[in-house]
Amino acid sequence: MKLKGKVAIVTGAGAGIGEATAFLLAREGALLSCNSLTESALKVTEKINNAGGTALFIKGDVSKEEDAKKIVENTIDKFGKLDILFNNAGIVLGGTIDSISTVDWDKTMDVNVRSVYLVSKYAIPFLTKTHGCIINNASSVAFKGVQNRAAYTASKGAVLSLTRAMAADYIKDKVRVNAICPGTTDTPSLADRIRSKGGDYQQERKTYIDRQPLGRLGKPEEIAEGVLFLILNEFCTGTSLLVDGGMVNF
Repeated sequence: MKLKGKVAIVTGAGAGIGEATAFLLAREGALLSCNSLTESALKVTEKINNAGGTALFIKGDVSKEEDAKKIVENTIDKFGKLDILFNNAGIVLGGTIDSISTVDWDKTMDVNVRSVYLVSKYAIPFLTKTHGCIINNASSVAFKGVQNRAAYTASKGAVLSLTRAMAADYIKDKVRVNAICPGTTDTPSLADRIRSKGGDYQQERKTYIDRQPLGRLGKPEEIAEGVLFLILNEFCTGTSLLVDGGMVNF
């Protein structure tokens, strides 16, 4: 129970890394606000509550200011404070610079970057009171480009740089800001992207595995453990933690 009594917001908590992180933080004693665009995080909150934890479901689009504000306000109304913010919500839309539509480019930047700004903007006044922390979900592609991911790579590079700027801005307030940088992770989102290509599922999945030097995909629970480390280690701020199976360095 390393987080007993701490209050955490997890955006994009309905599946994959967000779901695994919500479960892990709850097991460590945190009180959770679980956000998702759809009803998907509702089942996560129900599982946490049924297991004896405490979780609140907040539906909202993190790229919209009124929803970002609502996520923070509802958390404060329910729990009275905020200690941890995991800006996890994100999307992956494929394409090169000359093939991705302007609509998809803008949507990527809104969901992956603007949301970090918006939710953090409303969370910071409460995090300064608790000397809390923010973890932003960046990506290994912020360090190493991959093909057909121009907008996604640009957005995650922005998240990485924004993390460093935020860490510098709030270090005197004792609010720590770090980035988790996953490699290719075995999530429902990845499965959906593979299916959308319409080819042989297993063969297409193998192309993602092949770019991981460890020879396998990451597990959402492994990324969640990295998030927990960044929450607990109070000497980390402005840190970029690669949990990527060697994707960047080998």
